Amino acid sequence: MNSEYFIAKRIYFNKEGGKDVSPPAIRIAIISMALGLVVMILALAIVIGFKKEVREKVIGFGSHIQITNFNSNTLYENHPIAISNTLVEELYNKPNIQHIQQFITKPAVIKTDNDFQGVILKGIDENFDWDFFRQNLLEGDVLSVNPDSSSVNVLISKDIADKLNLRLYDSFICYFIQEPVRTRKFHISGIYQTNFSEYDKLFILGDIKQLRRINGWDEDQVSGLELLVKDYDKLDQTIEDIYFDMSVKTDRVGNPYYTRSIKQINPMIFAWLDVLDTNVVVILVLMLIVAGFSMISGLLIIILERANMIGILKALGQNNSSLRKVFLYISTFLILKGLFWGNLISLSIYFLQKFTGIFTLNPEVYYLSRVPVELNVWTFLLVNAGTLIVTLLMLLGPSYLVAKISPATTIRFE
Repeated sequence: MNSEYFIAKRIYFNKEGGKDVSPPAIRIAIISMALGLVVMILALAIVIGFKKEVREKVIGFGSHIQITNFNSNTLYENHPIAISNTLVEELYNKPNIQHIQQFITKPAVIKTDNDFQGVILKGIDENFDWDFFRQNLLEGDVLSVNPDSSSVNVLISKDIADKLNLRLYDSFICYFIQEPVRTRKFHISGIYQTNFSEYDKLFILGDIKQLRRINGWDEDQVSGLELLVKDYDKLDQTIEDIYFDMSVKTDRVGNPYYTRSIKQINPMIFAWLDVLDTNVVVILVLMLIVAGFSMISGLLIIILERANMIGILKALGQNNSSLRKVFLYISTFLILKGLFWGNLISLSIYFLQKFTGIFTLNPEVYYLSRVPVELNVWTFLLVNAGTLIVTLLMLLGPSYLVAKISPATTIRFE
C-alpha cells in the first residue's frame, strides 16, 4: 500500500469521509486556482472564436486562394484572364481543393435622387458558393444566376442600403466610370450584413454576364478564379504548390497567372489576428504564475500547520523524501479541487455564450455582434493538464521545507 497517499488522504479527509474545514488561506489558494483556470479557458475560447469568425468573414468575400492576371495593377480593376475547362479540371485534381468559382470585380458608383456611393460590383456565376452570404442574409434571397440568361438582380449590404435609403426590391442606377461611361439599372433581391465594415461598405454581388458585357470581354474571360480549400491548416502548402504550378502557365492569349492566398491579399488583417496569440500567451503565463504562487502559500501553511505531525513521523523513521510526497499528494488534491470548480464555471459560461450569445459586442468596433467562443476537446484537456503539471512543478521547491523541521523541536509542542 502507498503509505504517503494513505497519510495524505487522512490529512485531507476527516474520519467521516467529509472534507476538513480549510483555513482561509487554503480556500483562497483553491479559489485562485479555479479563477485562473476560468480566465485561461475563456481567454483561449474567445481568441480562437474571434480569429475563426473574422477569418471566415474575410474568406467569405475573397475565398482562400485567388488566381488573377499577373499584369493587374489594381485590386479591383483587373486585366482579364481566359479560363479553360482543362485548367479548372487540373486545379480540382490538386489536393485540398474543395471548390472553384469565377468572378469579375469592377468599381462603380450608385446614384440615387439624393445621394451617391462608390462600390465594387462583384460578378459571380451559377457555381458561386452562397454558404457565407446565406448565413449573413437579412432580407430577401441570394441570387439565382442562370447560365443561359443575364439577370439584373443584385445582393447589396445593409450598410450601402442604409446610406442610400434603399430597401428590398428597390431599383437603382449604377454608373461604371470608363470610356464611354456605362450605366445599368439593378434590382435589389437581397440584403446582407456581415458587420465587417471594410467589405460591407464596398461589395455588391451581381450576375457576371453583366460585367463581362460592360467590359467587352469574351465568354471565357474573367478577373480571376477563387479557390476554396478543404483544410485551412494546409493552406500554406496548398498555395505553394499551386503558385509554382501556375507560374509557368499562360492563358490562350499569353497572359501569365498570379496566385495569392487570402493571407497575402489581406496581410494586415492576418498579422493583427496573429498578434492575438501573443496576448493569449501572456494571459496564460500570468494566470499560471498567480495560481502557482497561491498554491505555494497554501502548501507552506499546511506544512507549518502539520509541523508536530511531521516531527512524530520523522521520529518513527519516515524520511524527508517520503514526507515531501505526502504534502505533494495533498497539494494535488487541492489543485484538482480548484480545477474541478474552474472547469465547471468556465464550461458553464462557455455553453451559455455559445448557445445564447448573452454577452454582446459593438459590431462597428469588433466586427461581431456578440462575443465569439470556440474550443475543442484537445485544447481544453491540454490547458488542464498543463496547469496541473506546471503548478506541481512550482511546488517541488517549497516542499523541501519539510526537511528543515526538526523532530526534537516540534514534538515538544501539542
